[in-house]
Amino acid sequence: MIYTITLNPAMDRTLSVKKIRPDDSNRIAEEQRYAGGKGIDVSRVLTTMGVVNRALGFVGGFAGEELEGRLLNEGIVCDFVSIPGETRTNIVVNETSTGNQTVFNARGPEIRPYELMQMIHKVEKVEDPEMVVISGSLPPGVHPEIYSKIIGISKARGARVILDTDGDALSAGIHGLPSVIKPNIHELGRLVGRELRKKDDIISAANSVLKQGIGIVLVSMGAEGILLIAEKEQYLASPPKVKVENTIGAGDSAVAGFVCGLYRDKPLKEALAYAVAAGTATTLRPGTALCQKRDFQELVSQINIRPIQAE
Repeated sequence: MIYTITLNPAMDRTLSVKKIRPDDSNRIAEEQRYAGGKGIDVSRVLTTMGVVNRALGFVGGFAGEELEGRLLNEGIVCDFVSIPGETRTNIVVNETSTGNQTVFNARGPEIRPYELMQMIHKVEKVEDPEMVVISGSLPPGVHPEIYSKIIGISKARGARVILDTDGDALSAGIHGLPSVIKPNIHELGRLVGRELRKKDDIISAANSVLKQGIGIVLVSMGAEGILLIAEKEQYLASPPKVKVENTIGAGDSAVAGFVCGLYRDKPLKEALAYAVAAGTATTLRPGTALCQKRDFQELVSQINIRPIQAE
């Protein structure tokens, strides 16, 4: 079984307006709502691709009820810890006349120590954890060390662990030696403590992280694709040129694509193609809509993969 863990999930509320006019009333042309959060996005894409999984996290209040209900309606099995605080709502504003997109991410409810331990106990008791995906920001009241703790528990249960987060949470999480991490260029730069401008710098930084005991480093590079750095295999996979409608959730979809490939016992090269195809498929959809299976299937054969000389 694949498990996703999202400690700070959200309802994503997407508003479309023709043009934003400061100090004036702005009429909303269209509004959509989605269950969100990085691990939640991974669960949604995995389900779309026919991969059964279970979503773990914290939910509370009316927004939490809506989030869980929406996931259930998508066929996603949930096993959340209920909290008294209200699940956050993020706002995405699409300005249709310019194509600009503005995102307002809420902080999230504070997690109390006993609620955190409920989550730890849940992770300790999950059934047959083959892969565990840990994604996203930490809610208030939770120390970054939690990711290292969850990674250790999951590895002890025999699971491969994929970590996708940023900042202190990523720095603490890699001490648990996850199987895979997936930073973007900026996140990788913050991890190694320097700005990464050139491709050779990115490759060097990824290799330095790999040498700390990480199994695979995936670096998302926007339109240039995804870099895969492993001990014996290193590739750069690039997508075809497409009309980008939206970039929100593309990284999460890429994680789901890679996990799907690994789960289906594909070679790393093919799993990487899955990642790039899934991430690119998400950019074809507006708002916070995610990868669609038909788009993914059309794109996966168009991914260009070339080997990189391993350090």
